[in-house]
Amino acid sequence: MEATEKRGFFGEFGGSQVPADLQKVLDILEEQFYHFKDDEEFNKELNYYFTEYVGRKSPLYFAENLTAKCGGAKIYLKREDLNHTGSHKINNVLGQILLAKRMGAKRVIAETGAGQHGVATATVCAMFGMDCTIYMGAEDTKRQALNVFRMELLGAKVVAVEKGQGRLKEAVDEAFADLVENYDHTFYLLGSAVGPHPFPSMVKHFQAVISKESKEQHLAKEGKLPTAVIACVGGGSNAIGSFADYIEDKEVRLIGVEPDKAASITEGRPGDLHGFRCIVLQDEEGNPLPTYSIAAGLDYPGVGPEHSYLHTIGRAEYVTVSNEEVLEAFQTLSKVEGIIPALESSHAVAHALRLAPTLSTDDSIIVNISGRGDKDVEQVFNMLK
Repeated sequence: MEATEKRGFFGEFGGSQVPADLQKVLDILEEQFYHFKDDEEFNKELNYYFTEYVGRKSPLYFAENLTAKCGGAKIYLKREDLNHTGSHKINNVLGQILLAKRMGAKRVIAETGAGQHGVATATVCAMFGMDCTIYMGAEDTKRQALNVFRMELLGAKVVAVEKGQGRLKEAVDEAFADLVENYDHTFYLLGSAVGPHPFPSMVKHFQAVISKESKEQHLAKEGKLPTAVIACVGGGSNAIGSFADYIEDKEVRLIGVEPDKAASITEGRPGDLHGFRCIVLQDEEGNPLPTYSIAAGLDYPGVGPEHSYLHTIGRAEYVTVSNEEVLEAFQTLSKVEGIIPALESSHAVAHALRLAPTLSTDDSIIVNISGRGDKDVEQVFNMLK
């Protein structure tokens, strides 16, 4: 289902709407990505870092206590929170940094919302000795001050973006502005499955390791495919990685979970954002609407083009949960399983708590725990007190 018209499109969604000079850079990036993604030496090096540095494979854990509490379907947790740096983001940044190295880049830039992609990017830049600048909304730097310090500790320069709402959208705006100005020597290591082609396809390719592993693990444990796979959706990187290997398995339900006040797919309509076409929360003039989520990583008015396409053709389901449900899920998983999930991941957990009791004991659900909640503990403490 990657391209229905030409490479870079998912139905009507995707494409690349950027200035001519930047398009030349993206054309080179596309050429290099498609060259190296199937290159034996490239993948050997990537797999080395996945196993020796990240700690893959991440476990598929049977949440026995949570299953007993909910009743109904078995609940399995794909433990991306156990990766080095604490989230799924490291999968993509390792793939892209190895590509950047082969392309001779010396400077790397990135955007970040909750800070997990920024931390992962700063981590690999430290390892490979590259100059690193991270753009982060000013509001998010306050909400995620600990991750800002982590990035700086790893040697990155963190730029707080004061414009607009001071959140993820504005961070992406500034990162693209930097790339337009410095494209001749800068590699933009984009963190979500958004942006102009080839970024969505690149991010999906490197994050697909999640679903490749979970399918193999679930088949070994249950002897069959899962009934449903659930993941939170902001821009959509952990979700597309969780869904990728199941897209052709029509019997597996793919369920993306959005914040109810940043429900791009559920409440948006087709439009253009950050150089690509997707479903966007927008006003009558086509301007992106303000969004809000207690999970900074989901605070984005658009969504990846493939998610837009999967929604349009009915292959994937997209639902919303409230901040109250997210906080309840955050606490429930912590108390019942001893696993503190990221607020982003807690969106997926919240819907699993709804869904599991409606299914039979013969069914099973995979919930992607995209990140750990250490970064959110202080924020939740302040919200609950």
